[in-house]
Amino acid sequence: MFKKILIANRGEIALRIQRACREMGIKSVVVYSEADREAKYVKLADEAVCIGPAPSAQSYLHMPAIISAAEVTDAEAIHPGYGFLSENADFAERVEKSGFTFIGPTPESIRLMGDKVSAKQAMIKSGVPCVPGSDGALPEDPKEIVRIARAIGYPVIIKAAGGGGGRGMRVVHTEAALLHAVQTTRAEAGAAFNNPAVYMEKFLENPRHIEIQVLADQHRNAVWLGERDCSMQRRHQKIIEEAPAPGIPRRIIERIGERCSAACKKIGYRGAGTFEFLYENGEFYFIEMNTRVQVEHPVTELVTGIDIVQMQIRVAAGEKLPFTQRQIEMRGHAIECRINAEDPYTFVPSPGRITTWHAPGGPGVRVDSHVYANYFVPPNYDSMIGKIIVHGDTRGQALARMRTALSETVVEGISTNIPLHRELMADAKFVEGGTSIHYLEGWMAERKR
Repeated sequence: MFKKILIANRGEIALRIQRACREMGIKSVVVYSEADREAKYVKLADEAVCIGPAPSAQSYLHMPAIISAAEVTDAEAIHPGYGFLSENADFAERVEKSGFTFIGPTPESIRLMGDKVSAKQAMIKSGVPCVPGSDGALPEDPKEIVRIARAIGYPVIIKAAGGGGGRGMRVVHTEAALLHAVQTTRAEAGAAFNNPAVYMEKFLENPRHIEIQVLADQHRNAVWLGERDCSMQRRHQKIIEEAPAPGIPRRIIERIGERCSAACKKIGYRGAGTFEFLYENGEFYFIEMNTRVQVEHPVTELVTGIDIVQMQIRVAAGEKLPFTQRQIEMRGHAIECRINAEDPYTFVPSPGRITTWHAPGGPGVRVDSHVYANYFVPPNYDSMIGKIIVHGDTRGQALARMRTALSETVVEGISTNIPLHRELMADAKFVEGGTSIHYLEGWMAERKR
């Protein structure tokens, strides 16, 4: 087991990884930008190294600075968290070449699954169902593009092969708009991801977003840890997640889960990962794989009792998974609300000083957050300042606990999206369960009338 791990991230995930290290008796080194000097995890770390000014490009995305920090502190491994460099194959490669262990998949796996075209081809070979679409990147020939779209059937969606996080996609409803949409998305993809390749898929009208959490070790063992419903989202950004997904028959979930763990073995995957699917009319369609820990991993931890971050560390150190698929049991229901420093209805970011911070408590309540009273939320990064996660024996109990938790939470000095969460927890359709990925945007539009 490692004696010292460098955490190459910030915010709540840096604190989450730090806590996992502490529980395992591992020393933690955190890197931080000048904007994060006062962060809780910086004060709690065994060692902390400033790696540059506030802009991410000069700090959290600056590979030489992170690797130098690992060298000067004698860290043995680097945990990338989520976002920033977590799915950057070049970074994983540089970490390994510099003599450290990358706590995540191999660079080859990150490359394979990071390109949406190669990922889809790998999943088709592994027997994982995919959305009907082009057999790879779209060709240059306009006539061939039109032919592919006709074969799939409108509406279609054009997606950047190197995209992610909801960027680089465009829905096309008519043939007249097709070629212009392909051209525009190619230009955007080239600028944003340095990869102009795009592909085409059938656009599903009213799907849910369901994901399967997997864990795999270096000894060709792989398991799946149930599913999460992440359909409550705006502009492809998730706001509420829950486990298990309400209203989907277990046999369908089990069939797709088994295919995901089989795919991990086939591609030689190691570490934690998430297979993301669209689910419509009883069918699952693979959209992408995230080769890192997810923001919403706590809901899976609460229903399985498995610490996913500790498993990442153990697997990276060469250990075998300590359980088989049969030993994994799902208990109860968990819900997570992402707490963002933003206006609850316009979503305009609200950085600034938190004058009052009172977190909720009670049975089945977990708060993952790095903030505290008098903490200054910097304007330089993502607006998420924490997560409230609850667990109950039933979904009804989890909903009741989340309502109570949200009513107890006090954040003053900045705006947060807590009022939005309070409204959604009382919304009849959400309480019923099974809303689609378009539900929240429709709900917001109705609310404005």
